[in-house]
Amino acid sequence: QVQLVESGGGLVQAGGSLRLSCAASGRTFSSYLMGWFRQAPGREREFVAAINWSGRNTYYADSMKGRFTISRDNAKNTVYLQMNSLKPEDTAVYYCARGVRFTQATRDYDVWGQGTQVTVSS
Repeated sequence: QVQLVESGGGLVQAGGSLRLSCAASGRTFSSYLMGWFRQAPGREREFVAAINWSGRNTYYADSMKGRFTISRDNAKNTVYLQMNSLKPEDTAVYYCARGVRFTQATRDYDVWGQGTQVTVSS
């Protein structure tokens, strides 16, 4: 059973940066695409970014392009989300997930981590 554990969240001022990590257990990590989602209080979970198994192809939500970068290290079974120029509206719980299709839809991701809180103060 694959497990995903996020880390790296915290409190940061607007304009600052954070790097989130998602460590995966199991031997099949490099076979799957991975994604990041976020969920703010009272809002639906929304897509942030995804990366294919090799790391060569990435996909971002329009509002994150240019500020967020997804990457992975298959040797470490870890996927990352570098977040720059953070805004108060980026405040949310951030989740990583294992994907079965390269889409923005939560239904196409079958294993989820527990999430890590990111709070951006103004």
